[in-house]
Amino acid sequence: MTDLAATDDLFFNRTGMDRARVEGLTGDALTGTDDGELFLEYVQSEALVFDDGHLRSANYNTEQGFGLRAVAGETTAYSHASELSEEAIKRAGETVRTVRRGSGGTFAAPPPATNQSLYTDANPLGSPDFEAKARLLGEMDAYARARDPRVRQVSASLVGSWQAVQVLRPDGSRAADIRPLVRLNVAVVVEQDGRMESGSFGTGGRVAFDRFLTPESWKGAVDEALRQALVNLESVPAPAGEMQVVLGPGWPGILLHEAIGHGLEGDFNRKKTSAFAGLLGQRIAAPGVTVVDDGTISDRRGSLTIDDEGTPGQYTPLIEDGILTGFMQDRMNARLMGVQPTGNGRRQGYAHVPMPRMTNTYMLGGDHDPGEILASVKKGLYAVNFGGGQVDITSGKFVFTCTEAYLVEDGKVGPAVKGATLIGNGPDVLTKVAMVGNDMALDPGVGTCGKEGQGVPVGVGQPTLRIDGLTVGGTAV
Repeated sequence: MTDLAATDDLFFNRTGMDRARVEGLTGDALTGTDDGELFLEYVQSEALVFDDGHLRSANYNTEQGFGLRAVAGETTAYSHASELSEEAIKRAGETVRTVRRGSGGTFAAPPPATNQSLYTDANPLGSPDFEAKARLLGEMDAYARARDPRVRQVSASLVGSWQAVQVLRPDGSRAADIRPLVRLNVAVVVEQDGRMESGSFGTGGRVAFDRFLTPESWKGAVDEALRQALVNLESVPAPAGEMQVVLGPGWPGILLHEAIGHGLEGDFNRKKTSAFAGLLGQRIAAPGVTVVDDGTISDRRGSLTIDDEGTPGQYTPLIEDGILTGFMQDRMNARLMGVQPTGNGRRQGYAHVPMPRMTNTYMLGGDHDPGEILASVKKGLYAVNFGGGQVDITSGKFVFTCTEAYLVEDGKVGPAVKGATLIGNGPDVLTKVAMVGNDMALDPGVGTCGKEGQGVPVGVGQPTLRIDGLTVGGTAV
């Protein structure tokens, strides 16, 4: 069954709505506007949390609704409801018609159609069953405690969702997508001589749970969380000051995502509130730095067969060998900037308007061996994992907390450090990249990006990088 046929069954056959009448209501509502669509959504989700030897919570939820958007110039009118009925859509249409004034009256062409499919449409929530999932979380708890007597607490969770969407436009064009999403997380707390430290690991993607519930996979997740906790147990206070910093491959790309990626989204650049506004075609990064946003990687957490406006997911070069070459665009900002959409129009759900958002954003690999990069550091920091961070989009200034980092001296990796933070400016950091490794890796599939109150799943990645002259905030006295 195609995604259109499957979603027709959800949105029309089961609700009693007539598709032709719904298309007519959408057309009536959007007459005289520049762009817009009816977004239909149905989501099933579940979450099991096992903590300190007990199943603490188990939630299952079903949600459905629609969002009707009309766009005229820079103005958007949006109406949504959790009721899937022709009457509700008609009422929404009466609301969004208010945006017609000032419209050019020429409705934007629909997105190109594609037969590409980047992930299975199977619902991951049904297999394995609830009892098997709860039992697995208990096994993870027992396995962690058996691995090391210093383990004091284990938290493990399984989260999954199955989302069906359909995008209808007044010209009769339609696009549909069925999106699975699963995630496995584990956190471990260890204690030694009164000192307690923690470590965590997560993995996931747009697949069924089966891929992550094999013993090799879940035991590997527990082992990694425990390894991080034990590393932190031996950590020393982090130094402070300006120094060379080596970022590890994979998840450290979250710094790239936050400090640089958001500044390359179309809306911030159209409004000239990004630190990169007006710099298209200019050098903004060191030679060898190439950054892309790629929504086309099979089964990845941030990938999209179509975005939430119906545009197919795309591979979008952003920075090529240090030169700014493009931005991530939704339909409205692309039209206003005179460029093409890039498949980055995303929304958290039917109650939210779409906006330019990242998918899988990463830096391509370079020529240097990771060992060569570390050996080149006279005195600095090797940051392997990150926690939270804060970024100012307008200035590009950021602060990130390292959850796993090591001192490096004379090319040798030394003790782990605790309390290290990286402080800098996104555009400035790009110019300080001195060496790019040949080990590009993507994160294990756990990223969620927040913007204007909306959260969407994303991916990040990068190779090992050496950045010269980055400020490190530490705890050493």
